[in-house]
Amino acid sequence: MAQPPALDRQALQQRLDEDLEVEFSYRDTTPLVEMLSEMPPARQTFILDWVRRIASTHIEIAYQFALHVRSAMERMDEPMIEAWVLRAMDAYDSSGLHPAIKAIQGVDQFVRQGRERASGVLFEEQVGVLLPFLHGLSGRRLKLQQGDALYTDSEVIYLPDVMAHLPDRRDNFLLYKAAVAYHWAQARYGTFHPDLMGYLQGQAAPGKALRCFHALETVRLTARIERQLPGLAREMRHLEKRLQGDARPACWAELTRPLQGPQARAEDSLALVERLLGEPLPPPCCFHGELRPEAVAATLAARLPREKAQLRVALKQIADELHEGHPQQPAGHDRFEIADQEPPQLAEDFKMELQINGKSAPIPDGVKSTLISITQDLGEVPNDYLVPAGPGEYDLREYSEELLDPEAVWSGAYHEQGAFFYKEWDYRRKHYRKDWCVMREMKIKPVYDGFVEQVMHKYRRLITHLRKTFEAMRDEDRLLKRQVFGDGVDIDAFVEAWADVHTGLEMSDRLFTRMHREERNIAVMFMVDMSGSTQGWVNEAEREALVLLAESLETLGDRYAIYGFTGLSRKRCEVFPIKRFDEPYDTEVKARISGIRPGDYTRMGAAIRHLSWRLGQVEARTKLLITLSDGKPDDYHDAYRSEYGIEDTRQALFEAHRDGIHAFCITIDEKGQDYLPHMYGAANYTVISEVEKLPLKVSDIYKKITS
Repeated sequence: MAQPPALDRQALQQRLDEDLEVEFSYRDTTPLVEMLSEMPPARQTFILDWVRRIASTHIEIAYQFALHVRSAMERMDEPMIEAWVLRAMDAYDSSGLHPAIKAIQGVDQFVRQGRERASGVLFEEQVGVLLPFLHGLSGRRLKLQQGDALYTDSEVIYLPDVMAHLPDRRDNFLLYKAAVAYHWAQARYGTFHPDLMGYLQGQAAPGKALRCFHALETVRLTARIERQLPGLAREMRHLEKRLQGDARPACWAELTRPLQGPQARAEDSLALVERLLGEPLPPPCCFHGELRPEAVAATLAARLPREKAQLRVALKQIADELHEGHPQQPAGHDRFEIADQEPPQLAEDFKMELQINGKSAPIPDGVKSTLISITQDLGEVPNDYLVPAGPGEYDLREYSEELLDPEAVWSGAYHEQGAFFYKEWDYRRKHYRKDWCVMREMKIKPVYDGFVEQVMHKYRRLITHLRKTFEAMRDEDRLLKRQVFGDGVDIDAFVEAWADVHTGLEMSDRLFTRMHREERNIAVMFMVDMSGSTQGWVNEAEREALVLLAESLETLGDRYAIYGFTGLSRKRCEVFPIKRFDEPYDTEVKARISGIRPGDYTRMGAAIRHLSWRLGQVEARTKLLITLSDGKPDDYHDAYRSEYGIEDTRQALFEAHRDGIHAFCITIDEKGQDYLPHMYGAANYTVISEVEKLPLKVSDIYKKITS
């Protein structure tokens, strides 16, 4: 293939000025033109293509790329340069412009990390394994996040983005696991019970005192891990020896022996600091990380009042339920106690008993987790925490908003609050934006207004026809061709066999046809557009169509689910379960269909990815995803409503097809032929104008897929 000719300086200047919007940004592209003019055509094309792709995200990142690309090309091949650029754009998506510029300018660091990644393991690849391991341990439910160093603030364990201290990938994964276990032990076994900030302020050398305390705590916590997780403890010892050998001072084991007993506490470690300040310390191991008492203090200052409020409000609810129906015994004078508390820094697991007026009472799961967290922080549940809240004393929204703020999409709390994160295809980048869309499953308010009964009366004759149509499909036999035996001759197979014989080949024995009735094994997901554009008759038509579909599919006996979808920007994508696969078509589902109301916009890619995932969880030989919509992908104040949305939707449908899902679209948009063939393919969509035609189109789709 012939190489394209090199661009001259004028063409290079014009291309760069256009992509970097020099008319508005006033950037000087002359040095870039000089650099590119000295390069061969292939390199010019590669760099200019990436400048344009990066500029679609942010012009300053593209400009910085052009400034540093020559240095990068001296050290990296093109695939590695692509990884370098994508990392910078991912940093922009998640954290903003400054981290992205820092990633582009850090060529040396990326090259070094590239060598590390050859044998190392990445946080983003291992977090799915490490998080369940962490949640299986006792105590507060900690989170994992990527950070600039290895430490914990007692709520989140911050891990480096890559672990590459050893040449073997498995060993580097074990380092991650050891780091998680060690920092869990810090939060679980009371490392932060002493007032470290106050203690360090009184020290002449606070940095050295903190390092000494950390080294002493390592001894105590390692002994705790050995009792709680003996298998992992052996691996941690082995890793430590491989990394630093037996580098402990000779007197260290004897001096720290008291910390290895089951009764040792963090206060005992702190008491030894003064004695060991002048002694040599063992070198820290990489998975022990560092202590950041200021981060812990800030987290505690926010958590303690929040959990006190949550507990007291929960106790009020328990007291109200206890006295419900007994007005002669008003709430407010109940005595709550926690019996059989064990010191959390000593117990291997939390055992506690809630008593109300001297009698044992079951502890709700949410209350138990709050009690565990308080006990872990304070060593006990103080008496003032066990007083039910008075009327209007606390407004828990002051605390919940901190966790549920829609703008804080990168907060680790979102996974625990029922949100899903989905990538999104950016056709200008020609790559995905990672964790770009925040998806939540929302409840739809059922409306018991007799809507379904009205629809069934209105379309009673059509429903009878539809049921017969679907019954016939259920009872259809399938003609199997090229069979060894059967009721008829397969003419095509016979002609081919006859030709084979005359060319000297052996005749096939698969010459017959026979009718066969297969057991149906189909799952279908209906994805219903609930955007604002469905206001009015479109919404009415969709709801009527869903009733007709449900009545027809009940006859067929196939598994089906119905989900609505809408959204407002990438941070608020929503789906509404109307009927799940395991739910019967009952009064509740009918009321949900009646309750379908127009919402916001039509960000289709995220909805397709989420519902494809839901459909993928169902065991079925044939899986259908049928979209009912009134228009093309759209969103508020967003490039999504243009080519971007169409390309993202197309990519999401390709991903579904790759996973074995057949996707179709039924739309009332008469302009759908302008974009639907590109998204769904010429044969996988249909445009209708009358609601009663929709179930018949679904039956046509069924016949097409299953015949």
